[in-house]
Amino acid sequence: MSETINYLHSETSTANGVEIGLLVKYLLMDAIKAGASDIHIEPWETTLVVRIRLNGVLQELVHLPLEYMEKISGRFKVLANLITYQNGLPQEGHAPADPELGGVEQRISIFPTTRGEKIVVRLFDPSNRSFDIHSLGFDPETVEVFLKMLTKPSGLILLTGPTGSGKTTAIYSALYHLVQRSGSTMSIATVEDPVEFSLPMISQAQTNAAQNFTYPIALRSLMRQDPQVIMVGEIRDPETAAIAVQAGLTGHLVISTIHSGSTAGVFARMINMNIEPFLLSSSIIGVLGVRLIRKNCTYCSQPYEPEAGLLALIPREMAETAHFRKGAGCEQCMQTGFSGRSSVTELLTVDAAFRDAVLQKLPTRALQQVAIQRGMQTMWQKGLHRVAIGESPLEEILRVISVDEA
Repeated sequence: MSETINYLHSETSTANGVEIGLLVKYLLMDAIKAGASDIHIEPWETTLVVRIRLNGVLQELVHLPLEYMEKISGRFKVLANLITYQNGLPQEGHAPADPELGGVEQRISIFPTTRGEKIVVRLFDPSNRSFDIHSLGFDPETVEVFLKMLTKPSGLILLTGPTGSGKTTAIYSALYHLVQRSGSTMSIATVEDPVEFSLPMISQAQTNAAQNFTYPIALRSLMRQDPQVIMVGEIRDPETAAIAVQAGLTGHLVISTIHSGSTAGVFARMINMNIEPFLLSSSIIGVLGVRLIRKNCTYCSQPYEPEAGLLALIPREMAETAHFRKGAGCEQCMQTGFSGRSSVTELLTVDAAFRDAVLQKLPTRALQQVAIQRGMQTMWQKGLHRVAIGESPLEEILRVISVDEA
């Protein structure tokens, strides 16, 4: 039973009412103990539901009486040093690491809804976060080629994938690798929104829209700081894109993220930001697509047979030899059938043939085919391999990766 439920059922809480500070503390302890990345506290029709995000999927933790809502919201506002009496506007803040919670930091977001305030707490557990590039779950071929890209003195490396797909962790791992490789001989700087983790020997800056410290302004100033490696949190507008491309062409190694449906689609996205194809073909050296899939629980994983309709999506020869496995659910995995996550990648390397295709302004689907002909394995193929070896069920791959990405 969770600490929260134990407390709610204890004689202390029933006799004297619930102490909100203790309740919030137990909610945080339960989430951290479970290895959650986020806590969602949201007023529903009749209850205040608390859900935690485990391995990328929300799970219900406990339902509380609605009358606790304002007090719990007020407690989180105090923790994050927010305006406690302001209820009608969104607020965001940061709660520093608490030794009682194992040094876990909290990023707190409060959002007004028609039923009351919704609270989302992002948890940053330093003991549960590794920036070793070999521990991300990348396949050996991707690690080898990606590390080779990081040895280039200049160029633009882009990572793409939906929110929460592991892009930031992959970039931090790349920067950590560069620090380990070069030590104090390399100047590395970042511009982020927000800075999620403090990295050793790296100058990290956080944008601040209220003070007009935006990505473009920060990058222009940073270029005068003599950096060799620049990390840009996200390319989201034409101005940032233009500066990043220019930096990649003028002797800097630039690593950034950009939202796109596929690795090949990054080029169309950048062209839509008014970047000329000849600049893209000269500056971009690689695009890494990343997704996170849940792995079967090692305690309750067992053989199973996917539905016939799903099996039809797999090549026949693979279906005949695959070892399909799925977690049944147990106490070790909180009845989810899953334990931990791993990365599935698609790494597009820009070589001479691909540059020519970009210069010809070929559509995204054609660019994808050129990359495949040059030896790129698609994310769908990589995902099916994880299914074949029993690491994840087929349904999990379909949840995360579109068949269109084949």
